[in-house]
Amino acid sequence: MKTKLTTAILTLTASLAFGHGDIELGPNKGRILEFSSDETMHGEVTEKDGKLHIALLDKDMKPVKVQDQSLTATAGTRQAPVKSEVTKTENGFMISPTQPGEWLIIQYKESGSTKVVTARLHYDTKSCAPCGNPEWRCACGEKK
Repeated sequence: MKTKLTTAILTLTASLAFGHGDIELGPNKGRILEFSSDETMHGEVTEKDGKLHIALLDKDMKPVKVQDQSLTATAGTRQAPVKSEVTKTENGFMISPTQPGEWLIIQYKESGSTKVVTARLHYDTKSCAPCGNPEWRCACGEKK
């Protein structure tokens, strides 16, 4: 347990140090999260009607139909984590509203016998000055 906690803290610290310049945007201009160790499965996070939508994409960024895959999401603070409501859709998942400024910890599982992959998203809704996009899906650092 201590090893997992240490790894999580190091990952969060590293992601804060790199800022938003290292993120990748998908075909729908959403934030790409890695759901595999070999980049064969991705999640594209977009927002609509106050909910986050996560579309599953393959290695070529083409949509993947949801079948046996599962996803859980936890928001809030480390001291008071809250499980978010997740609904399965035909091509992804829908997550109930998340409070701006919070970390969203997403755990993706390909099927019942596969290992869980954890992705993190800092849901910062403030606008990025150079591009005007919300910080959570700003990739203007890529263009420098």
